[in-house]
Parts: sequence; structure tokens; C-alpha cells
Amino acid sequence: MEGPRSDVGRWGGNPWQPSTTPEPQPEPESDRRNRRGRGRERRSFWARCCGCCSCRNRDDDDDWGPEPSRNRASGSRDRRPPSRGTGVNAAGDGTIREGMLVVTGVDLLSSRSDQNRREHHTDEFEYDELIVRRGQPFHAILFLNREYESSDRIALELLIGNNPEVGKGTHVIIPVGKGGSGGWKAQVIKASGHSLELRVHTSPSAIIGKFQFTVRTRSEAGEFQLPFDPQNEIYILFNPWCPDDIVYVDHEDWRQEYVLNESGRIYYGTEAQIGERTWNYGQFDHGVLDACLYILDRRGMPYGGRGDPVSVSRVISAMVNSLDDNGVLIGNWSGDYSQGTNPSAWVGSVEILLSYLRTGYSVPYGQCWVFAGVTTTVLRCLGLATRTVTNFNSAHDTDTSLTMDIYFDENMKPLEHLNHDSVWNFHVWNDCWMKRPDLPSGFDGWQVVDATPQETSSGIFCCGPCSVQSVKNGLVYMKYDTPFIFAEVNSDKVYWQRQDDGSFKIVYVEEKAIGTLIVTKAISSNMREDITHIYKHPEGSAAERKAVETAAAHGSKPNVYETRDTAEDVSMQVEAQDAVMGQDLTVSIVLTNRGSSRRTVKLHLYLSVTFYTGVTGSIFKETKKEVTLAPGSSDSVTMPVAYKEYRPHLVDQGAMLLNVSGHVKESGQVLAKQHTFRVRTPDLSLTLLGAAVVGQECEVQIVFKNPLPVTLTNVVFRLEGSGLQRPKVLNVGDIGGNETVTLRQTFVPVRPGPRQLIASLDSPQLSQVHGAIQVDVAPASGSRGFSDAGEESIPMASRGGA
Repeated sequence: MEGPRSDVGRWGGNPWQPSTTPEPQPEPESDRRNRRGRGRERRSFWARCCGCCSCRNRDDDDDWGPEPSRNRASGSRDRRPPSRGTGVNAAGDGTIREGMLVVTGVDLLSSRSDQNRREHHTDEFEYDELIVRRGQPFHAILFLNREYESSDRIALELLIGNNPEVGKGTHVIIPVGKGGSGGWKAQVIKASGHSLELRVHTSPSAIIGKFQFTVRTRSEAGEFQLPFDPQNEIYILFNPWCPDDIVYVDHEDWRQEYVLNESGRIYYGTEAQIGERTWNYGQFDHGVLDACLYILDRRGMPYGGRGDPVSVSRVISAMVNSLDDNGVLIGNWSGDYSQGTNPSAWVGSVEILLSYLRTGYSVPYGQCWVFAGVTTTVLRCLGLATRTVTNFNSAHDTDTSLTMDIYFDENMKPLEHLNHDSVWNFHVWNDCWMKRPDLPSGFDGWQVVDATPQETSSGIFCCGPCSVQSVKNGLVYMKYDTPFIFAEVNSDKVYWQRQDDGSFKIVYVEEKAIGTLIVTKAISSNMREDITHIYKHPEGSAAERKAVETAAAHGSKPNVYETRDTAEDVSMQVEAQDAVMGQDLTVSIVLTNRGSSRRTVKLHLYLSVTFYTGVTGSIFKETKKEVTLAPGSSDSVTMPVAYKEYRPHLVDQGAMLLNVSGHVKESGQVLAKQHTFRVRTPDLSLTLLGAAVVGQECEVQIVFKNPLPVTLTNVVFRLEGSGLQRPKVLNVGDIGGNETVTLRQTFVPVRPGPRQLIASLDSPQLSQVHGAIQVDVAPASGSRGFSDAGEESIPMASRGGA
């Protein structure tokens, strides 16, 4: 039974709505202490911080550690305080008495070129605040009104949420010089004059999010608290570099690819005609980190649960789609995108996430690759190793039978009103890497997270995290959502034919039709990597059949194969000619007689258009053929399809579905096959005109030729690239039939290194047109390699609290 530990269904009954009133500010610490401290008013902060601090006896020095060395260590810096503020004393009246240890400023060493950001692999974030990964120390400098003395007491405080509590990990107190709980501690590295350098260790299980930071001191003259300063806020993320963090990844090349890479490839189309597009994840772009944390706020996720990657990834899978909870993207598979953006037109996640952060409203529209691209951005941004995965011939099981059931009439014509299960040409989801302490041993590693809303899980449209190992072995009783994901990659396609008495009989089982190829972008290259083997044993092997039988035994039709006929000596293969939109094409069916007797095959071919989700339109072409096969021979049947025949019926993605059915006259063998193929769309050609340097204007040329003999109307170009170009939309009007157009656009790079500039074209007549170019950006002469260009202030919708 699934426990409530990670179940977002608990929060589904009260989804957060955008508020029309300003967010309430956190209470001042003194007011919060007074409100929560009834019955213990006489206990100071230090008494609640740790027992050793509750007395004024100076004999407790050993508990705080030895007095730090005041020697100037090699490489030390005598830094000036960046800001000063008025503190409060223990009485809360703001009076600073002589002899008090006053913190006049804090330097969190938060700039991108500083040690902290480099060591924590957060130097690419376009933020000036300190961003660290949990379980790893960072350095900070305190500026004081006098020299630090061994009798002084200092404690650091981190707070998150509207109601911080020590017991929930949302109020963290770290006494300097004394070991803290749960891995939190702070040590003095060097005291020099009026400055104090600290090394602060965060817990490897810390809550992720944006923390307020303050400092308290105590001396014989009284207690002091540094006021909150927004410049001193600290972002804490998951840490795949830390062996004690359950998201730890023990491969540096994996971390570089699955955490730090800001662009990737997403695959689509069909197994035989794979298309690919470059996607700008942009997880380090200014505003994206705030958008990711805003998603958790909008869901109303309790802060205390935000240290658990199982819970966080499950919430993200629910919130990237808009169903139930006003999440990031509105799904739309209708083909009508007039009220928003065609899913094929997006070139990355940044525009989507910043729009959601700015307005608080769900963004129209998304389909599976958009949901997956945004999920990769969010999880990588938060520190989880994540990749975008495409499954070709992906099943959508609607009745938990763990089979794909397809119904035909007596003449083997599809009965679409009964065909509720569907096979998507491709489906895109995510793998993220983590340990699974909530499962038995053996299920750590890659976990499936799917943000595309298909079926509900615990009443919410979310899916995962599900251990890939449980999918591979058919262990469909493992949480979360393993039966659904197993069916997507390894169910059998079962063909049912209506009999004369109205009953249905299984006439064919296609065992290798589902999950035929599962791919992702390869590490450190733009090549495609086949990862089918991590999801399933080799097709037809004993281990694979055992996994299917184990899974089916837990489905709604455990005895589905009992009526199956097995006599098969004629095989059939379907091939479609590769063609560009606007061209004629040909489909071929190859029949082979593997038996020792003559065979006569009667075939019926039905051609219709289809969305990539397997939803089909009406049949627009059909033909009947009879083929005679000598023993051991092969023959083919062809169906030519002219552009003028398929053009009026085309739907989004430009795919067609061929249903082939027939029977062998001599043996009664039934033949059945569904084959999906697509017509390709042209690419955009991008050319860089001149060298790219940080802070200097650069120009790119985009060339497109309309492959259709008709005019493209209301053409929109999109341009985006992390470190290069913030999301940009260009309305260019109409492009005539077979016309070639050339555009030139300028941009100013803000970060050095190899980067991807990505463009797309969309119009009502033609979509799924895109292109990309790698731009190698040189650092600006004499600079630290970053520009502040593009870091505009991002307005934020009202936040919710938990």
C-alpha cells in the first residue's frame, strides 16, 4: 500500500489560486519569538539554540571551540562590508550598547566568479545571490564593530517560509564553533581585525529553496541580531556532487550532461523516421530558478517536504501540466492553437517558465515534448540529474489491462468507437536519478517522471517517480504508477475480431509493437543514445516474457492470452517512403511465405491521418489486394499516395496511419498490422555572421524555403538561446508558395563558452519547422566572462505559502 509520504494527492483538495492581495511578510523574529514562546519567556535565544549557551558562565568556552587564529592566511582578503544596517539588541529596542558584538555587514562571496559559486557548480546562474548545493560547505565573511573575542558567541540562522520552525527544518540555527545537528555546522577559518571568515556546512538532507539569512551575537554587553537583508538571501539546491545526498551521481560526465547542460535534443516522429530538435533548457537563465520555486509554492507543497527528491519530483510532474492545479502548461492536442502557441513552435523552456512566473496563469499550449522539456529544466535547475527520454510506439493503457486492445469487425475494419487504448507514435517523458529509500533495495537510480496529463495518480494528473528497474522486471506493484509506465514500454498489442455471434476473439498478438525504441541524447555529444535495454529485457527473451507475464497477472485481464491462436507461416512488413511535406509518396507491404505450401493472401489497406497520440481521423483511402505466394517466396503490394490526396486531411505533426489486415485463404491465419509514418518538414538554416564575444552585438542569418505550393499565412519565428538571446518572437506575415525568405537578427551574448541558438517557424499551414546553430562565445577582453545584460527585473505573480 502506498503511504502518504510523497503523495501529492494530499494537497489536491486545496490547490493554490493567484491571490489579489499582497503576500504577507514574515513576522519580525522578535514578534515570532514572543508569540511562540509563551511559558518560556525567560529563556533567551541562546537557551533555545543549545543548552550550553543558556548560562553566562565563561567556563563553557570549550563547547564553542578554541579561539581562532588571527594570522593572515595565504590568499586572505581584507574585504570591506558591502552593506551596513541597524541591529536589534536582546530587548528588541534597537539600542546598541558599548561592548556589544555588532555585525556591521556580511559578504557571502556570492558573485559568479567567487569561490563559493565555482565550487558549488552554480557560477552559470544569472543571479547575484548566493546559490549553493546542500551537503557542501561554503565560505562567508562577517564584518564586526570590533575584534572577535573568545568569549563572544555567534550563531547563524537560516529561515524559509512564512512560519519557520526548528522541528520542521525551516528554521536552522547554526552555532559558530560548535557542531550542529543533521550536518549543519559553522567554523571560524580566520579572524583578522574586524572581520571573521567562516566555513558553513549545510545538511545533505536540507530543504531546498530560498532562505533568509541572519546572524546573532552574544557578548557580556548583550545580544545582537543582524537585520534581514534581501541581498543576503541564500538559495540551497540538491547536490548530485555530494555522496551523502540521495541524489548523488557518481559520474562526472553524467553530472555535466544531466545537471549542467543548458540545451539538449528531443526526438520525435516514428521509429523508422526519427526527427530531432534542439531544445533550450535554460535552467541558469535569470528568473528561471525563481520560477521553479514558485511552482512548488503554487502547489502549496509544505516546506518541510522540500528536502525529499521523491516528493519534489512528484509535485513537479503534477505542476508542469495545468490540470487540477493551475500548473505551468495547458495541454492541447486539438490542432487549434489560435488562443495560444502551437506546441511545435516552442524552442525552449525559458519563455514558458518566465511567463508563468510573471503572470501566475497557465501558458497555452503544450504537448508531451514541451512538458518533458520544461520538466528537465525545472529538475536540473533544482539540482536533480535529469534527461529527456523518447519512447517510440508508446502505449496508452486506459483500463489497466496492461495490453493494447484493438477491435475490428468481421472484415477486419477498425471499430474506432471501441478502440479506447491508443499507441502514440512517440511519447516523451523524463528520467531523473536518485536513491529510493521508500522502496526495497535494488530500485535506486533512474526514475521515470512524466508530466504529460494522461491518467490520474491518486486523483491527480501526475506520474512517477517510478523506478526503471521495476518497469524492466514487470513489478507493477511498486510505487509510483509502474503499471501505466510498464504498459507504455512493454505491453502486447492484442487484435480482437468480432465474430458472427457478436462476440470477440483474439486473432493476433503483436509482441514487439510497443516500446520498440527508447532514446535520449548521448552524453557529451548530439548523437542519439539507445536506452531501450535499461527499460526492458531483449524482446522475446525468457526474462522479457516473464516480465510481461508478471505484469499481466496484476492487470485487469490476467487470462487474456488463453484464447490465442498461434498458427503463423506468412509474415508481413510495412515500409513507407521518406518524403517531405508537399511531395507524393508510396507505401509498400512485403509478404513472405515461410511455409512449405502455397499461400493465398487477401489484404485490405485503410489509410487515415493521425495525431501522434494515436487518435485517428476518418479513412481517406483504401484498397484491396490478393497475393499468391509460392513456398519460401516474397511479394509486395504498393499504395501510392499523392500530395493532393493527403493534403486536405493533414493534422498536426503530419502523420498517417496505415491499417493492414487480411487472412490466409488456405490456413485461416489472420494478418494485422498498424504502421505509422510521417512526411518530414524542412529545417531552418542558421548562419552566424561574425565572431561572438560577451557584451558585443552579433548577427545571425535565418533562411527558410516554403516547401508547399500554397502561401503560409501569419508566420511567426521564435529565437532563444541561453547566454545568447532571451526569448524573442518575430511576426513576419505571409510567405508565398515555394518562396525563400531570409531574416537577420542581432543578439548580445552574456556568457562565454559553447552555446546553442535555436529558432522555429510556425504558421497555420506548416509547423514543426526548426533549426539550431552552435555559437562559441569568447569572453569579453579584461572581464570575468559575464555580462549583466539581460538580467532584467522579473515581475512575479503573488506567491502561495504552505
